[in-house]
Amino acid sequence: MDLDQSTTGLARWAYWGTAAGAALSVAAILWLLQQPLLAAGAALMVGAGAAALSLRRPSFGVSPAMLQDGPDFSIVASALRLCAEPAILTTAQGTLLNANAAYRDRFGSAAPGKLAVDEEGAHSIELARSMAVRDGAGCAAGIGTGDGRTSIEVERVGTQGDFLLWRFPRQRSAETQHVISRWLGAQGGESLGQNGVLSALVDRDGAILTCNSAFREQSGLADKADAKFDELIGTDGVHAIVIGGQTVGPLRLIRVPVEAQSGVFAAFLLEHDVVESSSESQHLQELLDVLPIGLALVDRDGRFLTMNQAFRTAAGIKGSTAPSYPSDLVIKDDKAPVADAVRRNARGPAMSGDLAVRLARDPSEPVALTIAGLRGLGEAAVLLLLKDNSEEAKLKRQVAQATKMQVVGQLAGGVAHDFNNILTAIIGHCDLMLMRHTPGDSDYDDIQQIKSNSNRAAGLTRQLLAFSRQQTLRPQVLQLPDVISEVSHLLKRLLGETVELVVKHGRHLGSVRADPGQLEQVIVNLAVNARDAMTSQGGGTLTIQTYPVNADQVAELGSDILPVADYSALSVTDTGCGIAPSVLGKVFEPFFTTKEVGKGTGLGLSTVYGIVKQSGGFIFADSKLGEGTRFVIYLPVHQEEAGAAKARKAPKPKENELWGSGTVLLVEDEPMVRSVAERALTRHGYTVVTADNGEEALELLAGLTDISLLISDVVMPIMDGPTMVREARKTHPNLKILFMSGYAEEQLRNSIDLDGVAFLPKPFSVQELAEAARRVVATK
Repeated sequence: MDLDQSTTGLARWAYWGTAAGAALSVAAILWLLQQPLLAAGAALMVGAGAAALSLRRPSFGVSPAMLQDGPDFSIVASALRLCAEPAILTTAQGTLLNANAAYRDRFGSAAPGKLAVDEEGAHSIELARSMAVRDGAGCAAGIGTGDGRTSIEVERVGTQGDFLLWRFPRQRSAETQHVISRWLGAQGGESLGQNGVLSALVDRDGAILTCNSAFREQSGLADKADAKFDELIGTDGVHAIVIGGQTVGPLRLIRVPVEAQSGVFAAFLLEHDVVESSSESQHLQELLDVLPIGLALVDRDGRFLTMNQAFRTAAGIKGSTAPSYPSDLVIKDDKAPVADAVRRNARGPAMSGDLAVRLARDPSEPVALTIAGLRGLGEAAVLLLLKDNSEEAKLKRQVAQATKMQVVGQLAGGVAHDFNNILTAIIGHCDLMLMRHTPGDSDYDDIQQIKSNSNRAAGLTRQLLAFSRQQTLRPQVLQLPDVISEVSHLLKRLLGETVELVVKHGRHLGSVRADPGQLEQVIVNLAVNARDAMTSQGGGTLTIQTYPVNADQVAELGSDILPVADYSALSVTDTGCGIAPSVLGKVFEPFFTTKEVGKGTGLGLSTVYGIVKQSGGFIFADSKLGEGTRFVIYLPVHQEEAGAAKARKAPKPKENELWGSGTVLLVEDEPMVRSVAERALTRHGYTVVTADNGEEALELLAGLTDISLLISDVVMPIMDGPTMVREARKTHPNLKILFMSGYAEEQLRNSIDLDGVAFLPKPFSVQELAEAARRVVATK
């Protein structure tokens, strides 16, 4: 099957299953702790810290506003949403283009330059931006924002290096400290106090950041606000603990590091008889499971003593069984480095370090494993912290894919521009020759065949531009059943005798505005792919159905991609072999195909995607192996203005109505196109003055007193068409302009920024050129 570009698909059912499982886990933890605020803190920590537990609902798309920004950024927006950390894409000057949900939740819609709350922070952000523009990357740390301090990493991206990717990595140590501090100072700490556990959070300087009421009452901390932890706590004998100058005991002090190298630790004072009892491991395990960090303790022999639930999730450990050694978690190539690092930290001096390893559960995604030596915690000799950075790796791949897509799109646009110039000359000369021949002449059929093949080549050019979403569409207001009726005869021949075609139309379908030729190509591409998918099964049924979808039904779907509006939907369903889940996410990628070499170009579905998106619509794919595939296209209902229908049904002008008069200044750098256009305009009554560049055109314009029309190519060397027109209108403010170009009209109009100009796409025929010239000259 011809499968081509990445799609979002209709994976929402799989999402709800995953989300339900995650919700049950979160509910169990909150029920035990009676602290809902800890869940929000854990959700922030998991996305950037050692754990992979995420309580945030994933987004299967970007906002409609982002999707309407432009074709170059829709893929980048999809990539940014995969990053759990705040991430945005801006211009080189810092203008915000796209932002993921994490950024909007934390900073709103503010641009990076507006985040700092003081001048020093604003200067640091600007310095990081200028470094990225100049050197390719920049960073800043300790930036004060309305949401606390943050670090910033900026990287220059894009084929021309004209975009900046901003990331705001979360400070694991600071956020972990914040979460635990809130928990110990609230109901979590009180629950420990009710069970006789004194708890406190101590920074690297020994200052007590927070503690529960039991610790405060026992130590008299309220009267010693500036007291350090080591000044309040001391040993007296073997087990007794001195608290606030009074001997209390027997108690047992347990220090749990918040972060391997931060120096911050949580102190827990437990009654000695509880520690020595058989429930010691149970209490410790419950304590570790509360922490939103994936950590595990290893003894001097390198065996696991315990691990919390966050570590199990990050390592992919299911059920109650657990591996004996940390090296059992990784692939064969990483076993020796992990075992060696654990042994050195267990028996040598207390150190810490990070290793990039690949877990056996997912060898394709490297993760960060922190190994730190411990002393004074009994049998525990090594602390392991596991961070799943697969989301970060996915973001990098998606950004690289987006950049590659942009490069291929620019290449296709450049090739199409040059190719359209050649086709314009071929088609134009064919039209001129046909004016001298009549049906029945010996050369008439050959000339028609050349013109027909040239038009087919023009269709191939439009297909190249369609996959990069840069083709020039000629939209019309139409009904989907009419388009299907036009193409149904072709479909029956394409599908063959083994595939049955079933067409169903719903009632009260709204009209849509689209290019009928391009829409027919969409249907044909989907039908051909469906036919190939059913060939291996000896045939099947292809069902094409149209139906209305009103705004209320869209709202019930709950899609993050599909804006709430009225749509006319077109679905293409086959009973073929289906698409594997691993492949479904790549169906719209350009040049991706599962067909044999030589039997697929990989442009079919990417062309479909490009045409649908440029028409303002949305396309989704759903498939199950062995059951078939279904593509659904949503096109917005067109609200036609009064009088537009009459204008749309206006008859084409006859040949004798295309004659004109006056002087036309023709500017074209391609000699073959200039020659054809000059001859075509001359044959229709115009006096034509030609120039091969913008500078020559301005010189000629200075000597012309009465000029009816300026026809110019858009892209020319030295001085392009829009620049020339701006200069020309300084002396001829009412000059009528007709631009012609092989590039997409939508792309050019965004960059031309001129009023009162018409556009003629290449390739064009002699009649189309005459019609365009007559239409522009007749305007007032």
